[in-house]
Amino acid sequence: MNEINEVGNENVYRVEGFSCINCAGKFERNVKELPGVQDAKVNFGASKISVIGETTVEDLEKAGAFENLTIIPEKVAGQSAKVSNELKKEPKISFIKKHEELLFSALLIALGYTSTFLNGEDNLVTVLLFLSAIVIGGYSLFKVGIQNLFRLDFDMKTLMTVAIIGAAFIGEWAEGAVVVILFAISEALERYSMDRARNSIRSLMDIAPNEALIRRNGHEMLIDVESIAIGDIMIVKPGQKIAMDGVVVKGGSSVNQATITGESVPVSKSTNDEVFAGTLNEEGLLEVKVTKLVKDTTIAKIINLVEEAQAERAPSQAFIDKFAKYYTPIIMVIAALVAVIPPIFFDGSWESWLYQGLSVLVVGCPCALVISTPISIVSAIGNAAKKGVLIKGGIYLEEMGGLKAIAFDKTGTLTRGVPVVTDFEVVNNQVSKNEVLSIVASLEKRSGHPLASAITKKADELGIAYDLNVENFESITGKGIKGSINGTTYYVGSPNLFKEFTDIYSIKAKVAEIQSEGKTIMIVGTKTDILGFIAVADEVRDSSKVVIEKLHDLGIKKTVMLTGDNDLAARAIGAQVGVSEIQSELLPEDKLNSIKQLRSEYGRVAMVGDGVNDTPALAASTVGIAMGGAGTDTALETADVALMADDLEKLPFTIKLSRKALTIIKTNIAFAIGIKLLALLLVVPGWLTLWIAILSDMGATLLVSLNSMRLMIVKE
Repeated sequence: MNEINEVGNENVYRVEGFSCINCAGKFERNVKELPGVQDAKVNFGASKISVIGETTVEDLEKAGAFENLTIIPEKVAGQSAKVSNELKKEPKISFIKKHEELLFSALLIALGYTSTFLNGEDNLVTVLLFLSAIVIGGYSLFKVGIQNLFRLDFDMKTLMTVAIIGAAFIGEWAEGAVVVILFAISEALERYSMDRARNSIRSLMDIAPNEALIRRNGHEMLIDVESIAIGDIMIVKPGQKIAMDGVVVKGGSSVNQATITGESVPVSKSTNDEVFAGTLNEEGLLEVKVTKLVKDTTIAKIINLVEEAQAERAPSQAFIDKFAKYYTPIIMVIAALVAVIPPIFFDGSWESWLYQGLSVLVVGCPCALVISTPISIVSAIGNAAKKGVLIKGGIYLEEMGGLKAIAFDKTGTLTRGVPVVTDFEVVNNQVSKNEVLSIVASLEKRSGHPLASAITKKADELGIAYDLNVENFESITGKGIKGSINGTTYYVGSPNLFKEFTDIYSIKAKVAEIQSEGKTIMIVGTKTDILGFIAVADEVRDSSKVVIEKLHDLGIKKTVMLTGDNDLAARAIGAQVGVSEIQSELLPEDKLNSIKQLRSEYGRVAMVGDGVNDTPALAASTVGIAMGGAGTDTALETADVALMADDLEKLPFTIKLSRKALTIIKTNIAFAIGIKLLALLLVVPGWLTLWIAILSDMGATLLVSLNSMRLMIVKE
């Protein structure tokens, strides 16, 4: 672990031991000041730090010495399984060993109270027992707090240090010692809560096996996943987890893909089907050709993106961070005023009001406030990831809860995206059906349009060859395609394409009839003659209608279907699924304009698509949501939210989770501030004590943490 980064390179390290978000910020600042470090960024939610420049693990641990941080290099970017193993190899420290100073301090406090009962509170033995408890239990606190005080760096440890030293100064030895213990317990609660939230995501690291059975040169061998190369044949027995992404080359089985897609129903897999690392082979023996390196597998990308998502600060967290920056100095000023104004101007007791001022410092400790948002965000993102929804940042989690309108791409989103040919007619007697289909399939073979596969599949079924030589092939955006075969230029496209250069009156009635049935019609011909037409239908998903109903029930004001399909076909599909508005015959720029218009009307708008097409519309929306992120790199990279399964039913759950998170965050902030204000009001009659102050802070931290962790168990 003594490796050095090359200058300018970025390296990522796992950090063990963060107790609070302020400590993470201090560690980041310390690392930035290290010689050779150009920049550094801490991801508190994932407990990681990214460092650009030259440094060593020893230097990083020195920068984190104030918190006794442990640094572990993440040697393979995106490969969290290896990091998980390194973490497991770290020696497990027992609870007693980890908190022995705290336990010894508690014992001294108990002896101090015994001495108070026997000898009185001003007895030298009593004072020394409480003083020893303060020094031993608060050593790490004072070490940081006093340094911060000299640097005028006012954080919660500075507040507590001043309060405890002040309590000792006015002779409140017992209360000073108890404050040390209770603050340590509060920090432990905060650390425990954040670790629980992190573990909801870190458990993903253990999903994929670290070894796999590989066949090379006729020999089978069990090797580490990092040594597996693309093209290797992986043998997966029944009941085993699949270690790498790949394609089945032999065998058949059912595979449980819940870890990737959130769907518990196993999926049948056979030759040429894709399988993912971390999924469970339930029945048959599979031979899988590896298609991705371990760092590029879908599960590795999910873990990496989820951890990156925790570094993206939500608006509420940005507010809290800014608020806390000014909050602590203000509390110190208020505490000073409480301590000096009554004695100077109202003849109050110096000892009494100094005690009240110290209590204000303690009650002003912002633990509950600063932890309220991070735990909520990490808990919600972790829960979503386990259910097959990848949310790429706290900002998108919050935005999902405020959506007023949702736009859907039609093909592959509201429909299955697997079109089939339903009608095929030739209207020119000079050519046969087979000739026309051969021409169309030869052209469509060169097209990337989703409907092209339906036509080539139809030709395959009928045994018609479509290997004609096509020259000057061209895609006509939003309208169709053209190409020359044996010197003749043929067009395949929408009726609107042919209206530009010929009359389609002879088939107008038939076109209208087919379109009214929700089918897409493509005319085949030249600039002067229409040869025939082909109708293709895309089946509506079973879940689409139910999902749209659920969204309306959740209060989504408008659902819009955006499609390049003809108006009649679009309306037929739209009526089946129940969207509130249908916009048809749209070019990509038209969809972009539609999203802009929706945003001007409703503010927050989501666009749901396949993550590949309609990229401008996805980018222009408040939240871009991609369907079927599993195995689709583009969907994982371009979308703000990815539904890993090719299933819309995760959408209502995501909105519900987001709204729950927003409610909990707001409740936490209100409660954390409210409990402080309530405790501060006790200053007026002089009732605020150090006991009440620290208990209110610890209680608020505990309740805020428990409230946030409820997001880990929100169900679909």
